[in-house]
Amino acid sequence: MQNQTTPAVFGLIGNTPLVEVTRIDTGPCRLFLKLESQNPGGSIKDRIALAMIETAEADGRLKPGGVVVEATAGNTGLGLALVARVKGYRVVLVVPDKMSAEKILHLKALGAEVHLTRSDVAKGHPEYYQDYAARLASELPGAFFADQFNNPANPLAHETGTAPEIWAQCGHQLDAIVAGVGSSGTLTGLTRFFRKVQPALEFVLADPKGSILAQYVLTGHIAETSGSWAVEGIGEDFVPAIADLSGVRHAYTISDEESFACARTLLREEGLLGGSSTGTLLAAALRYCRAQTTPKRVLSFVCDTGTRYLSKVYNDGWMIDQGLLQRPVYGDLRDLIGRRFDDGDVISVAPSDTLMTAFNRMRSADLSQLPVLDQGRLVGILDESDLLLKVAAEPSGFHALVGGTMTMRIETLKPDASLPSLRDTLGRGLVAVVADDTRFYGLITRFDLLNHLRRTLS
Repeated sequence: MQNQTTPAVFGLIGNTPLVEVTRIDTGPCRLFLKLESQNPGGSIKDRIALAMIETAEADGRLKPGGVVVEATAGNTGLGLALVARVKGYRVVLVVPDKMSAEKILHLKALGAEVHLTRSDVAKGHPEYYQDYAARLASELPGAFFADQFNNPANPLAHETGTAPEIWAQCGHQLDAIVAGVGSSGTLTGLTRFFRKVQPALEFVLADPKGSILAQYVLTGHIAETSGSWAVEGIGEDFVPAIADLSGVRHAYTISDEESFACARTLLREEGLLGGSSTGTLLAAALRYCRAQTTPKRVLSFVCDTGTRYLSKVYNDGWMIDQGLLQRPVYGDLRDLIGRRFDDGDVISVAPSDTLMTAFNRMRSADLSQLPVLDQGRLVGILDESDLLLKVAAEPSGFHALVGGTMTMRIETLKPDASLPSLRDTLGRGLVAVVADDTRFYGLITRFDLLNHLRRTLS
């Protein structure tokens, strides 16, 4: 028997605050951001999750003991898991493998069952996340396929909830809204509402580079192929069935680089921590605002919280690996180092540290070896195999000092060494230590070399 008491958390969904951008150049316009990151599940998708589940309960598609199934870029899944698990349902989600680790861990913490699938295949492929989810829904007894891309409760939640909130918060004075399209529920719902109360309002589409939607809006033609993009949650390789793009007057294609840079700027200048799609929306909104010749009141969204992108958007190492953040280029082996000593990115230990300290640093940074530095000078390398031999032989080995366990016979490569020399070092099972007579620059692992080849050969 399910608990019939309405959970207090449901009352926190919606009625999110509106703030004005004041420290970023918006041209002659005023730009407002609706903080959907303040929903209890951390995103705008909490609204549609509650609406889709309660609609399905009301019409009998979801019964007590049932299973909620969905294909999701993460946030809809988080909203569904929040609502459905509190209501007592089993939740099964299919998530593309490009999603951030924070989202996946959050889904699992809520009790959802997560199926990871490929993000490099298109609609019609058996591993495409929507087709995969539909197949699971057809196989599981008592399953309700939320199907946000075709579910009318999705845009209705925004037409009856998000849009009236915006209209009231703006004092019935608004000229343009900048939105992205994932399932298109937000844009479609807002279009329906504002067509009635403010027909002159312009919608602006923010679309990741690689998506087909901006081109479709501008030309009326659907591209035969789409590209790939790192931004999560918006952009598509098809036009969603529930999409109403009739109110879109401008469309901007935004690169991953610009999206992520804008997300970082928003945090740095305004103190607002948004996700990758928020960066796309902000980039498009700034382009639109700065292109105007008369003052306008423009609104966009902080779609979700940036806390679930700390390992990506706000991680310099990941950004550099993806080619989204530039650092000085030397034209030698220093360009292959994943964590440069000069940048303060090297995780290291001292000879006087214990092996427990070394182990904890390896584990937290997911590293298999650490340089041992004594007042900035490289004196050894501690490898996980050295650590294992020591602690396996002595029960109290974790209390031993790094200086007594580390490898002191170090083969170094100077920055101007050749790639064949690097491959030879790595091929012998060694980590490549890049140093010259006076300075230590960092380590190069096999993964660092693979990442370099990916960037230069793609």
